Amino acid sequence: MESLLSLDDGRWLRPSDESCPPLNNEASNGPLMLGNIRQPSPPPVLAQIKPEVLPISPSRVADPRPGPAKPFVDGMPSSNSYQHLHIPVKMMQDFLRLAQENTAKNLETCGVLAGSLKNRMFHITTLIIPKQESTSDSCQTLNEEEIFEVQDKFSLFQLGWIHTHPSQTCFMSSVDLHTHYSYQIMLPEAIAIVMAPTDTSSPHGIFHLSDPGGVSVIRNCQQRGFHPHEEAEDGSPIYEHCSHVYMNQNLKFEVVDLR
Repeated sequence: MESLLSLDDGRWLRPSDESCPPLNNEASNGPLMLGNIRQPSPPPVLAQIKPEVLPISPSRVADPRPGPAKPFVDGMPSSNSYQHLHIPVKMMQDFLRLAQENTAKNLETCGVLAGSLKNRMFHITTLIIPKQESTSDSCQTLNEEEIFEVQDKFSLFQLGWIHTHPSQTCFMSSVDLHTHYSYQIMLPEAIAIVMAPTDTSSPHGIFHLSDPGGVSVIRNCQQRGFHPHEEAEDGSPIYEHCSHVYMNQNLKFEVVDLR
């Protein structure tokens, strides 16, 4: 039986004496078989947007307190339209090692999360690191056709993206929210992972836009660059911790570094 840890609050990497959540045996013990899966070309990982006025610090206009993961009811999230999504346990730390050189220079690093669908569960099996240009608070992919080629070659779904905040806390900036919107409208289960190695209280977070509240706010927002957002009509946070994500210690993954 695989040992799976539900990620509903972003705290799984912290040392703790608390007992782990119940075991989940829904994941398959066999190797993951990649089927002939086709989908539209994915959006860029992060489009760098030049502000039209003086730059605003992303931490000043972001909501640093994402909403909590939706509670489970009878073993299913309250938004039961989400399929479970499994992440290899070691993938996030491996990504930090790949980003270490940029992090030391206070530059962001981004990557694409791709994988398969099996038994109505998504599995992240490939971490793609594209060619990119970075600043301390932005990351722009280059030669994006190379990302598409990898996904097409192995018939992979694009399941989300991951990026670092090398010197900031763990939150989704307004640019991050707009970036993730393009992923989530293609696949509701898509996730955004933020790795913040200098944030001792919350070194990582696995987020998505609240639906329908946050999705509606970003859909209707025409602003660019770092900017504040209005509150969702239903009063929900614009983004929240994911409740459909599981850490899977038996899930294998590959790294495709295109840099």
